[in-house]
Amino acid sequence: MIAKLEGKPRADALARLAKWRDVSGRDAIQRALKFKDFNEAWGFMARVALMAERMDHHPEWFNVYNRVDITLSTHDCGGLSEGDVKLAEFIDAIAP
Repeated sequence: MIAKLEGKPRADALARLAKWRDVSGRDAIQRALKFKDFNEAWGFMARVALMAERMDHHPEWFNVYNRVDITLSTHDCGGLSEGDVKLAEFIDAIAP
């Protein structure tokens, strides 16, 4: 069973993820990224997709040209989990 992050562990995780914002109306986090062009955005998405597949933890995302909007939440626990935090940290490490 995947545990939902709550209380201090959730607050501590979000403190480490300064570029991520809470999603209004649901237990999720979101980040908007802007790239030089579509090719750079797509390359970024490919790297995230490979990691997400390895983690078996897939983001919700939206792409238009050089923008990528990512939302992370774990459906199995109904909210934010440690898997979301780990994927967000990976995204932060490779994002421009």
